[in-house]
Amino acid sequence: MSEHERTIMAFDEQGREVMIDIQVSVKELGELTHAGPVSGPPSLRTREGHPVNYLGGGEFSVTLPGEEEAIFRTDDPEFV
Repeated sequence: MSEHERTIMAFDEQGREVMIDIQVSVKELGELTHAGPVSGPPSLRTREGHPVNYLGGGEFSVTLPGEEEAIFRTDDPEFV
């Protein structure tokens, strides 16, 4: 199994920035099944390892330690 990783930047209304790492597990099923690689749902975490939920429309919900949940937005074309 291999993982493809991509990182995007997102900002909240106060201008704070988080780096969100996107990891997708990819399993190679082999030639016998003729299925090729199969990927699971992406795992989203901040660079520091905090969980991230994708809300849609370029918005992510992030709860940083000691803080309430905050909404971060990206202009990355894959998520807008």
